[in-house]
Amino acid sequence: MTTVIDRTRTPEPEGSGPVSAAARARKKADPGGGLYKARTPIYPKLVHGTWRNIKWALLILTLGIYYLTPWIRWDRPGGLPDQAVLVDFTGRRFYFFWIQLWPQEVYFITGLLVMGALALFLTTALFGRLWCGYACPQTVWTDLYIYVERLFEGDRNARMKLDASPMSFNKAWRKSGKHLAWLGIAFGTGGAWIFYFHDAPTLIRTFWVGQAPMTAYVSCAVLTGTTYAFAGWMREQVCTYMCPWPRIQGAMLDFNSLQVTYRKDRGEPRGPHKKGQDWTGRGDCIDCNACVVACPMGIDIRDGAQLECINCGLCIDACNEIMARVGRPKGLIFYDTDNAVTQRSCGQKPTYHLVRSRTIYYAVAFSLVSAIMLWGFLHRQEIDLHVLRDRNPTFVRLHDGSIRNGYTLKVSNRGFQTRTFEVDFTGVPHARLKTPGAAATDGEITFTVEPNQTRAVRVFVTGAQGDLEDANLPATFTLVSGDLKVTAKSTFLSGAANP
Repeated sequence: MTTVIDRTRTPEPEGSGPVSAAARARKKADPGGGLYKARTPIYPKLVHGTWRNIKWALLILTLGIYYLTPWIRWDRPGGLPDQAVLVDFTGRRFYFFWIQLWPQEVYFITGLLVMGALALFLTTALFGRLWCGYACPQTVWTDLYIYVERLFEGDRNARMKLDASPMSFNKAWRKSGKHLAWLGIAFGTGGAWIFYFHDAPTLIRTFWVGQAPMTAYVSCAVLTGTTYAFAGWMREQVCTYMCPWPRIQGAMLDFNSLQVTYRKDRGEPRGPHKKGQDWTGRGDCIDCNACVVACPMGIDIRDGAQLECINCGLCIDACNEIMARVGRPKGLIFYDTDNAVTQRSCGQKPTYHLVRSRTIYYAVAFSLVSAIMLWGFLHRQEIDLHVLRDRNPTFVRLHDGSIRNGYTLKVSNRGFQTRTFEVDFTGVPHARLKTPGAAATDGEITFTVEPNQTRAVRVFVTGAQGDLEDANLPATFTLVSGDLKVTAKSTFLSGAANP
């Protein structure tokens, strides 16, 4: 590899003062321009404003939902779990309040994932990376970790000064306290996750005495480690190097997408400004870098749209604070489109096109999938019937010449109450039905199925020889319970071809 040595720059004097962690990291960067750049510590400054308040509100809301949902109780009959939201791998069920999904209904989960993806596509095409800036778990937990970091080490300048200072008791206890708090949050994150797969009150008792399933300990350890590493140490690198979404969203954005944008038509030419100085012939940007020091990704929004930008809006609040101080209108950095900026630069009135071909495609696809999901859910029945005909022997000829076929009815009761079912058989004239240990009947047979259970019922169907003209007779089983009705087709083999 060729190494380029630049001798045109004046070397910095050594030992001129303390060096920050960010400066030390920059010196370690790869001068060859490799695919990976060593992380430079970022010290985002705390700002106040509308978008910061929205992020606080969403942080509290999302973390509250995540940590508290497993503890919501939902009364269910019998031995069914009383947890409102539960992925029960042991019982092979998914519970969500009054909804219960069985393994064969996994298409509902698939449909929800498709709906979520389409909603994300539509949101990105309209407003940029709102998900990344406000609701992504990486962003939420990183924001929480930065808040804890501020509690122990102070805001931006204090943290930079602390990192640059030699080790001392003050630095040691602050760093140790921060990392212990981070580990506590990470452990709570992993612990809350496993509660979604087991009964929370039971698991929390068995977890501390070593009687919980091994999967619970492994899952908790993995989530604890990843949360601590991603939110505490890697932060913006997860978004830059690990997450595929920044690359995907590049195909969904266009010049009409609303994104956090520096309005060059108003801000340029930029430069320092003193109080009382005339604003004629210059822009509103005073080159204070407030937007840069507030960015959790460490970028300069004035350089235009960038892969690292998560559209969190903190630079908007930082810039608005500065504009209020210097007496200029707010909104130098705001949600805007590239087309609008270009139009204003040319002296034209900006136009916005939220309704365009790609947003129409995403909206139509989302509406279609939502309608299909809603129709499927509304027409979803609480009972299910599958009929298995005996294969060996296929039929039995009785002493009086009548023919008997055996069937196994697998009846699933997906509701939360015990149901009594009536079974009717059509397709064979004057057919007689019976179950093992019961007398044959010309009418219907009945049985019960417990809630959330599947029962296999053996049924024998007997037809008189004179009523069986064809070798194969189409037959139908009908299952009725109250106002619920389900049918399943089968075949009755008469043996007419082999009298």
